[in-house]
Amino acid sequence: MPEKKILIVDADVASRNFIARTLADQKYEVIQAGSGKEGLISAWRDHPDLAIIDPTLADLKGEEIAHKLKQDLRTSAMPLIALSSDPGMVRIKSCLDAGFSEYITKSGQAVTLLNETITRLFGITEAVTKQGGLLMVFLSAKGGTGTSSMCANLAMSISQNQPEARVAVVDMVLPIGSIAPIVGYEGPQNIVTITDMHPGETTPEFFRTELPDMHIWGFNLLAGSPDPESSNRLKVGRIWDIVKALKESYDYVLIDIGRSLSKITLPLIQHADVIALIISTDISTVSLTRTLWKYLKGKGVGASSVYAILNRAVGLEGLSKVDAEKMIEIPINATMPYLSSNFAFANSHHQPFILKFPMDTATIVFQDTAREMTALARKLRAE
Repeated sequence: MPEKKILIVDADVASRNFIARTLADQKYEVIQAGSGKEGLISAWRDHPDLAIIDPTLADLKGEEIAHKLKQDLRTSAMPLIALSSDPGMVRIKSCLDAGFSEYITKSGQAVTLLNETITRLFGITEAVTKQGGLLMVFLSAKGGTGTSSMCANLAMSISQNQPEARVAVVDMVLPIGSIAPIVGYEGPQNIVTITDMHPGETTPEFFRTELPDMHIWGFNLLAGSPDPESSNRLKVGRIWDIVKALKESYDYVLIDIGRSLSKITLPLIQHADVIALIISTDISTVSLTRTLWKYLKGKGVGASSVYAILNRAVGLEGLSKVDAEKMIEIPINATMPYLSSNFAFANSHHQPFILKFPMDTATIVFQDTAREMTALARKLRAE
């Protein structure tokens, strides 16, 4: 018996039947409706797990259907995918604002994108996000804020504070990963090669035993894409399955996305236990961070899960912590002192900052920040 039931709402019979056959071949149970009103009745009567809706229906706009489904307790949690012939940005924005999880334009790549999206949406459930290791996502609104260095060094600090814990770092910075050069990894395994493997191979046991061990850093690494050409081959539909397997294998999974905010990385942010938001002191970065935070709030990210770090990567000049907090309208949890050339020196030698400069004030900040972040993650997980 199929494990998942999918509703297709589309007035175009040929399009509807084609998608239905594709999904049936993957062992999904498929229900069809030819109008918006029929789709609503079927959604409330047949209890599908997911709905694919053409938002350009004649009787009801897709936005109205989404609003009705999201307002009803029977279907409020059901993921909605818009599959439309309208590529306009106005329609895309209005559908996403109305409650659609994804918007896919009908094209030669639509079926592939649809399959990847369904796999991801079915994989991300509240129960799954609360299982396994704690997930921490590192991001910034602008490049050059030291996000990857923060991620690697805080992962090392977590490992040093908790020697019994298993820690994994995943580089999701696109199109070129940035953590491998920091830690000195030059091996062939990376996020692209892993997503290319058969799902049956990428088991928790595989990640437990096969991820490269960055010995002095105290964590195992899933390196990022080695070049832009490789990133084009990334099978994004596999990302959440891989993260889920990593969470089953490690006590802490830290994912660096840098400023690579996209449909690939947004679900990781939305379902992280803690979001490490790295901010620099220059006014342009703080302004962009304010815009980013407003966007994340609109996507359901709560302020309680954000751990903001002010990193004086550009020098002593720039905004103060108080000024940055006023602009962004979110508390800053930690302030990293200006590290001058020491940070670059440690990175160029592929060594953790706290090992290279154990007496530096920043070493204490790294260790305290790691303790606070892990304590926050455990607290939020328990709620």
